[in-house]
Amino acid sequence: MSRPMTPTANHRHERVRTTLAAALLALALPCAAQSAITVYAGARAGGAFTDEVDGRTLTLEGGAAWAASVDWPLGDGRQMQLFVSRQRSGLPGSAFGETGTVAVDVTHVHVGGRVFIDGDAARGGAYAVGGLGVTHFSPGLDGLTSETRPSMNVGLGLQWPLAPAVALRAELRGHVTLVNSRGGFFCSGGCVVSIKGDTLTQAEALLGLSVGF
Repeated sequence: MSRPMTPTANHRHERVRTTLAAALLALALPCAAQSAITVYAGARAGGAFTDEVDGRTLTLEGGAAWAASVDWPLGDGRQMQLFVSRQRSGLPGSAFGETGTVAVDVTHVHVGGRVFIDGDAARGGAYAVGGLGVTHFSPGLDGLTSETRPSMNVGLGLQWPLAPAVALRAELRGHVTLVNSRGGFFCSGGCVVSIKGDTLTQAEALLGLSVGF
């Protein structure tokens, strides 16, 4: 014959049921109520500098880019975002007295956010995104210094939920970097490239996989 369950045993089973229910509820929460990490791959158009000495256009090569972001929910479909995007680009070697192409890594680091135009991350749909921060240029030629300039990005995206905590994102972003209109760039002892112009503009297309946590 089974023994009657004691009050202590009843309390213990109730706590187990409550814990299991809370865990299932947490797993069922949509991305809109969660933070998320997103990893992107895509392509970026290079943009261009102008050599102040002879007026030549120095075009940064376009090509593959990767990016990552972390989002924190703020409510009402709004999220705060840390966004990092990197591209291995290049400039004509003739600008540095070299042959071929000189590699230049271009990295954007921005803090900003995104807001869904109609809906939230749970239902997916279109959103606007943007941020402020810096752009870091790192030339791959000995004797040249790296440069960091203030920058911003704005863009539009689409999100498709694949599971309660997994989504696919597609984004188009424009990056604008503020460059000293009459200053040296990549200087080491003497300035190698003298820039004429105020901004460097780049466009980027990205496809990302987002996981909530």
